[in-house]
Parts: sequence; structure tokens; C-alpha cells
Amino acid sequence: MKTILVVDDEPKITQLARDYLEHAGFEVLVAGDGRAALATIRQRHPDLVVLDLGLPGLDGLEVWPGGCL
Repeated sequence: MKTILVVDDEPKITQLARDYLEHAGFEVLVAGDGRAALATIRQRHPDLVVLDLGLPGLDGLEVWPGGCL
């Protein structure tokens, strides 16, 4: 099963994405901020990351280069 990480600080958005993607047959991981996203990327190695660029604190533009390491 393919795994998708959804990163957004809005719980309604992550829940909507989770519901849709799980219904489509994906395993869905959720992170609410940039630091949690980095930890999840490093630990779980998702197949796809759906990343909000406007996260508070560590924003999406800072997360992605770090997630690729």
C-alpha cells in the first residue's frame, strides 16, 4: 500500500484529505507542523508528501529540502 503524508496546520483540511485518500486505498499520515512533518518523513519514508507551504514556524519551503536528506 502506498503511503501519503499530508502536512497542514488546518485540521479540517487534513481530515478531508485523509478521508478522500483512505477511501482511494492509500495509507495516510498527517502532520500539523513542519517539525512533525520532518520527523515523519525521516521515520516513515512516505511515497508522496502533500505539503502546505504556509505553515507557521518551520514553513513548507524549509521543510522540503530537509525532508529530502
